[in-house]
Amino acid sequence: MTSHQSRRFAILAERDINKETYVEPWPEAGLQVVDSPFDPPPSLRVEDGCVVEMDGKRRADFDMLDLFIADRALDLSVAEEAMATPSRELARMLVDINVSAGEVRRLVVGCTPAKLCDVIRHMNVLEMMMGLTKMRVRRTPANQAHVTNWRENPALLAADAAEAGLRGFAEVETTVRVARAAPFNALSVLVGTQTGRGGVLTQCAVEEALGLRLGIKGMTSYAETLSIYGSERSFVDGDDTPWSKAFLAASYASRGIKIRFTSGTGSEALMGYAEGCSMLYLEARCLLITRGAGSQGVQNGSISCIALPEALPGGVRAVLAENLMAAMLGLEVASGNDALASHSAIRKTAKLMLQFIPGTDFITSGYSAVPKRDNMFGGGNYDAEDFDDWTVIQRDMQVNAGIRPVNEEETLAIRRKAARAIQAVYAELGFPEITDEEVEAAAVAHSSDDMPERDLVADITAADKFLAGDANLLTVVRALHARGFGDVAANILEMGRQRVAGDYLQPSGIFDRDFRVRSALNDVNDYAGPGTGYRLVGADWDAIQRIPQAKPPHDFIDAQVGAPLRTLVEVGPARVGTNPNEIVVAVGPAFGKGLIKTIGELPHDRVLESLLTGVAEEGLVARIVKVHHSADCAALGHVGARLSGSGIAVGIQSRGTTVIQKKGLAPLNNLELFPQSPSLTLEIYQKIGRNAARYAKGLAPLPVGVKVDNTARLRLIVKTTLLHRRETEDVREQPPTEVIFDWEPDV
Repeated sequence: MTSHQSRRFAILAERDINKETYVEPWPEAGLQVVDSPFDPPPSLRVEDGCVVEMDGKRRADFDMLDLFIADRALDLSVAEEAMATPSRELARMLVDINVSAGEVRRLVVGCTPAKLCDVIRHMNVLEMMMGLTKMRVRRTPANQAHVTNWRENPALLAADAAEAGLRGFAEVETTVRVARAAPFNALSVLVGTQTGRGGVLTQCAVEEALGLRLGIKGMTSYAETLSIYGSERSFVDGDDTPWSKAFLAASYASRGIKIRFTSGTGSEALMGYAEGCSMLYLEARCLLITRGAGSQGVQNGSISCIALPEALPGGVRAVLAENLMAAMLGLEVASGNDALASHSAIRKTAKLMLQFIPGTDFITSGYSAVPKRDNMFGGGNYDAEDFDDWTVIQRDMQVNAGIRPVNEEETLAIRRKAARAIQAVYAELGFPEITDEEVEAAAVAHSSDDMPERDLVADITAADKFLAGDANLLTVVRALHARGFGDVAANILEMGRQRVAGDYLQPSGIFDRDFRVRSALNDVNDYAGPGTGYRLVGADWDAIQRIPQAKPPHDFIDAQVGAPLRTLVEVGPARVGTNPNEIVVAVGPAFGKGLIKTIGELPHDRVLESLLTGVAEEGLVARIVKVHHSADCAALGHVGARLSGSGIAVGIQSRGTTVIQKKGLAPLNNLELFPQSPSLTLEIYQKIGRNAARYAKGLAPLPVGVKVDNTARLRLIVKTTLLHRRETEDVREQPPTEVIFDWEPDV
């Protein structure tokens, strides 16, 4: 542990940001995010329609990835033009609003991996975000959720999946702690999502053959577990080749299952086979393989390896670059932001904004719709405890990042319904019982810690039989219909029908709430500068801004309003005092009448009692006047000082902000100012009265100390604004008036 002489550096050392690991680049080991000295230069030579040289390597020296890219991924009809176009010019085309995404993509599909990296080399983060806004293939952004739990509890899985559907997630992915639980986890999430809303796509992230079996049964509708790598040895270690991945993708698609590949910077270095190349260059190879294999899209953004590129200079920039590259190639992009990226809330949110603001097809490739401890994907970057933060940020920026605000009542209802629906399926098909106790617990639960124990052995034994038998999506539909869940049954049946139609296999396909496909074909991204492309307006914007925390403005005012104080009586115009032992307390226009409490919930009569008690403790007298022509604190004090026989006054706004003023001082100059009105107590008001009297006696008292609350403005500025506005409603062009206050001094 480093010993610090500086106290400041010792405190900084304990900050969350310094829990991370940082490392200097080591190109030979692949620990360099871009521009490794071992990256090849861009080049391409085509003879008789065949690539004979690519990125400085002759065809005879190609590895299997080079062969697949050369023969399957490059559009040779534009390749020579693309490679001859200066990389800087291509980079400028990406951010030029006068150049369409189609024109950029026409050339990009002829670029080699090294050429793609060379284009990105000319772009900073802001320019890449601009490029991503234009190149995203689907016009409307969306989001994907993770729904898992440690206990593999079906009622909780269904309830959480239903809430995810209600919150607007277009896709929901589950996985398992115990591999044999996969069939029932997939079933629970299917039933849950289609209870939350029809059309949510689901998947179960398991071994690929098992994933395909679940898809054939109709339990899932998409897959993104087909991992690919940018170096040959990494592929070989997975017993795979680009051709086998392409075959598997075709197998999924032939059954109506949407497919994305998974890649991301850092995986090859993690496996020890980076071949000295930069992370971004290897990812460029992955993306061209994805395109060549015919996959709809890619889950990329470093994914599980995110801490590795983040340990290096420019790591977060490289992650954005790989997302942009994928979009440039016309791929649907599920842009990471799923695995925990940092201990630092500032750092992980800064990273998120690179996709959140420009928008991607899926802002996260897994927002944990459950608490981190229940996320079997290894935790999440953002989880169920961050829902409100996410929706508020969307509202702040007028951005759609795929999650809608919901209220507690509708959420509890949909969670309870989903838990009852999966209970009905289990009962109808003879699976281990889901009790009413489990249903109710799932409806209100935060995590699996809140759920009763189940017999996991019995569940996975039944799951084995379900997987091995003939039961499928139609079996589930019949079970739901038989038990009175016709609407959920209809949604699941429609998912099956859509599988047959195959429309959501269009590039970047998702469903809206009415089972209408939105894709890169019928919802094409038409961004061409300000006023074009996707704009969060109309009903969508209304939904995003309607967060449950937002209250009508008058709710804040009404809490401070009540019957006028009978102890305060205005008796006529205020006079200029002649008593040198007099302190004037000048109150605002709404004091004790339009408003009866300070922002700190102190009743106005109690505040006056405290002030006047403080004055009396010093043997002086106080006179109260009400100022009508202004609600400004400085003006109140200034008027009061001119009317005071001693020349000393206390000015107090209705919300509680207070000043001690002296005659002859400019309005914005004063003896003591107390702007932190929420922190003022009755004891402090008494001290303010005492100090005002001491100033009148010609003394120099110790200023009244008030604890500074650095969060007060953040918490209360809205309420302050509204209360001040209410006070200004009582402003009148009339002279100050005398106020009689019926009280008994306690001195």
